[in-house]
Amino acid sequence: MLLKIVGAIVVIWLAFAVLGVVFKVLGTLLIVGAVITVGAIGYAAIKGSSNRKQIR
Repeated sequence: MLLKIVGAIVVIWLAFAVLGVVFKVLGTLLIVGAVITVGAIGYAAIKGSSNRKQIR
């Protein structure tokens, strides 16, 4: 009986550890994706401004 309780605690602990790693990785990827997106938009705005023709 004691072995089943200890096993259940270990399984629950491992599940929370895996979930913690997953959320940490997703948070990091979210920040990296936001920085890349803002950088790409900024680069396109700077590069594309000289190629536009004015409406007359």
